Amino acid sequence: MRIDLATAPGNRERPNEDWLSAAIPASGGGVLVVLDGVTPPGGGDGCVHGVPWFVTRLGGRLTELSGSRRDLPLDRILAESVRATADAHRDTCDLSHVRTPQATVVVVRWDDASVEHLVLSDSVLLLQAPGGGVSAVLDDRLDRIPREVLRSTAATDALRNAEGGFFTAAADPAVAGRAVTGRTPRERVRAVAALTDGASRWTDTFGQGDWADCLGVLREEGARALIDRVRAIESEPDRPPARHKRHDDASAVYAEL
Repeated sequence: MRIDLATAPGNRERPNEDWLSAAIPASGGGVLVVLDGVTPPGGGDGCVHGVPWFVTRLGGRLTELSGSRRDLPLDRILAESVRATADAHRDTCDLSHVRTPQATVVVVRWDDASVEHLVLSDSVLLLQAPGGGVSAVLDDRLDRIPREVLRSTAATDALRNAEGGFFTAAADPAVAGRAVTGRTPRERVRAVAALTDGASRWTDTFGQGDWADCLGVLREEGARALIDRVRAIESEPDRPPARHKRHDDASAVYAEL
């Protein structure tokens, strides 16, 4: 088994709000968790702790439960992790605030029998078959919303964790039921990769290659090299900022099973 992971902040003057982990439980198999914390726009989020605090606690709980509770499906694990994280700051923060700290989620868990996955919001999961084919597991609800709508904070807030909009892990455990989940027989998966949107833009925004090409960079050059490629493209003098943000927190993890 080979696991490679890297993360880089979009702005060195701000904390990195991505969070990722890889775990090899004593019982065997493995777990990957990737979170992309949602930076609140001006006006606050009702929380005294901040997004890095939130993703650290949510990610830690997800990793622990995914490794120790094989009897629970990943959507149940996400629900329990959201509940535990909310309980940790329910007495000090306004969890009803529409911008309460939240994050996109990718969880992958495997053993000798199967590879389970969960994707919530716009981070990306890639699955590579033994023959080399790559499929992307996407929650595309955010992508269906016109970009001009998302330029408005009020319009975005109205669609955040709302029917007809998009969903992230925040304070409501019920959001776990909105995640894209699945299970693939272990013999049909050769490798997996997970990317926050700051890294996946190499393919989905900049069009430098398809998902198979992206996974090829991860396999041959490593996660850090993919992020470096993204940063080089973002820094081209005539290129406009992607999604109104020249550099975003970027994280990638690759696991060869």
